[in-house]
Amino acid sequence: MKESTRPRIGVLAIQGDYAAHAEALTESGADPVEVRKPEQLEGLDGLILPGGESTTMLKFLEKHKFFEALKAYCAVHPVFGTCAGAILLAREVHRPVQRSLGVLDAVVERNAYGRQIDSAILHADTTLPGGPIEMVFIRAPRILSTGPSVEVMARRDGFATLVRQGRVMAATFHPELSSDRRVHRAFVEAVRGTPAASEVAWCRNAGRAGTP
Repeated sequence: MKESTRPRIGVLAIQGDYAAHAEALTESGADPVEVRKPEQLEGLDGLILPGGESTTMLKFLEKHKFFEALKAYCAVHPVFGTCAGAILLAREVHRPVQRSLGVLDAVVERNAYGRQIDSAILHADTTLPGGPIEMVFIRAPRILSTGPSVEVMARRDGFATLVRQGRVMAATFHPELSSDRRVHRAFVEAVRGTPAASEVAWCRNAGRAGTP
């Protein structure tokens, strides 16, 4: 992808404040695309899985035969999950155990900080340039552990809240609800650093055909 090109980044528009993610992407140099059907993944350079209720999102994905298409997409494209989206990306989910996409080497506990009334806005140090970052928590999950290839970029009470593993990013908070766009900008830059969606698809198909 050329540096001057605005990447097309999808936002899974099933639940959560996907409109706020779209606004954050626009301000961060990308063109957002709302995604509700598997075929709408075609041609996207990256994807955001927003917050919501992860079991409800799973039911929708399974009902509409979307889960496997989403798993295949996330295996080869940049993807960023926030709150429930982070749960969907994880290798393992607790409280209760549930199905996930398994593309992020992390163990996640659902609703770890209590009910809606226990939501909070906190500030914490981050490896992103620019000083402490604002973190908006709403019925947030907790990342219990991460694999050796996962970079922890921010923490809350010793637990990771913002992580990155190759082309995969996840946050247990809601960066779209903050005026600080550093998290979305970091994801957009990650998308810019990967081949375009069409190139990835070509390479995958070429590999299947045995092309060097």
